[in-house]
Amino acid sequence: MCRNIKTLFNFEPPATDEEIKASSLQFVRKLSGTTKPSRANEAAFNQAVEEVTAAARKMIHSMVTNAEPRNREVEAAKLKARSAERFGRPADS
Repeated sequence: MCRNIKTLFNFEPPATDEEIKASSLQFVRKLSGTTKPSRANEAAFNQAVEEVTAAARKMIHSMVTNAEPRNREVEAAKLKARSAERFGRPADS
């Protein structure tokens, strides 16, 4: 349920609004325990996603660091290697 919640700070290029919203949506899904709210809860769910998105965007843009920005491709390769080590390499077709 939380696959889209990932580190978004200190990347080059910076996190996009779509990435921030996707992470916020996953966070609200996790908190609510549902991937799709009922009609009775839909407004509250969507409001929460918007508020979490705004807070996350504000936080990410306010943070500072002296570290070099991370490269998305390098980080993705590290995650792929860790996954392959943990779960085994998929069979080549």
